Amino acid sequence: MAKYTLNRDAVEHARELIRSRQYVLDSDWGEVQPGAEAENRYLERHSWADYAAWHLGLTEGATGETKARYAFVFGDLRRLHRTGLIACVYRASEWRHKEIEVAAHDLLQELDANTSD
Repeated sequence: MAKYTLNRDAVEHARELIRSRQYVLDSDWGEVQPGAEAENRYLERHSWADYAAWHLGLTEGATGETKARYAFVFGDLRRLHRTGLIACVYRASEWRHKEIEVAAHDLLQELDANTSD
């Protein structure tokens, strides 16, 4: 099983998206999560650092500037999705990637606290 480290830059990016209200509260994550074609289109116009900012996990041992390096995407490469964070919590919990699970959970709580009005 792959091992991951927490991408702290992605956590800050997610917090900035929450602060700037760049999120979707209700979506079908299976329909909106970016697929390979969407990721390729994104990478045609953005840097690897921009791409990395959408992923809470960094795959240990994977080469930089490859898609294999990045895991636990939480948005559609434009906006954060609440269901994306839920998927990150679930997947990280299922495979016991505790640091990523806790970070995704904390982001979910932050999002919910900012949108509960």
